[in-house]
Amino acid sequence: MQVTINGKTENLADPCTVAEAVLRFRSVDVPCAVEVNERLVPHDKRESISLKAGDRIEIVTLVGGG
Repeated sequence: MQVTINGKTENLADPCTVAEAVLRFRSVDVPCAVEVNERLVPHDKRESISLKAGDRIEIVTLVGGG
């Protein structure tokens, strides 16, 4: 299925959970925030939410600084 991840069209297996997509597109184990269709997905819900064709996913790494 086709979805958009961080503005880029990607193909994912169907079915695919939010957690599986994050694992595929995050090469390092760094905390991140995830939105699906502009709705924040809590970390503890990523395994239970299935993606659908056309979904828009944003995976954002949190960065500190001053």
